[in-house]
Amino acid sequence: MKNILHIITSPRKEISASRKLGKAIIGKIQEKYPDAIIKDRDLTTSPTPLLDEAHINTFFTPAESHSSEQQSINKYSEDLISELKEADIIVIDSPMYNFSVPATLRAYLDFTSRAGYTFKYDENGPKGLLNDKKLYIAFTSGNIYSEGPYQIYDSNVPYIKNVFGFYGVSDVSVFRAEGLAIPGIMETSLDKAIEGIAID
Repeated sequence: MKNILHIITSPRKEISASRKLGKAIIGKIQEKYPDAIIKDRDLTTSPTPLLDEAHINTFFTPAESHSSEQQSINKYSEDLISELKEADIIVIDSPMYNFSVPATLRAYLDFTSRAGYTFKYDENGPKGLLNDKKLYIAFTSGNIYSEGPYQIYDSNVPYIKNVFGFYGVSDVSVFRAEGLAIPGIMETSLDKAIEGIAID
């Protein structure tokens, strides 16, 4: 039985292309693993707060010295990280926002990127702690960023790969619905991306 964590980031609800692509990936996973347990983490309905001084101080204060406020902050972060640890497969809906990821996803990753939880340091440097997981990225964009002159503008997919690579997740597949604002491409881009979904 597989545990699937689906991280949703677009606030556009029913008209969101990334939600549609991510949902299609989940559907394909369920076809392969009918008994899979799906956990949705919708960052638009339950947004992670932006890091502030209280959060950062909590992360750098030993647990035994936490105030009641810090205990609450730490538990919130640990609960998010527990979802990642429990997941065998992670699916992230990631539309291109201003060449990068939605702010909701960045805030989420600020709360899950913690030494001793998702990575650690030893004499050889950093080491990921979330090994043996599969990551699928549902990427959508108005322009084309997988190739051509605008490829260097993509700070979305590389960023997610780098963060999760730091966590120890190296098995990553990306499904792209690109050119969603370009006439002649936009009409079929999402359908082609969905048709191209293949689950390892």
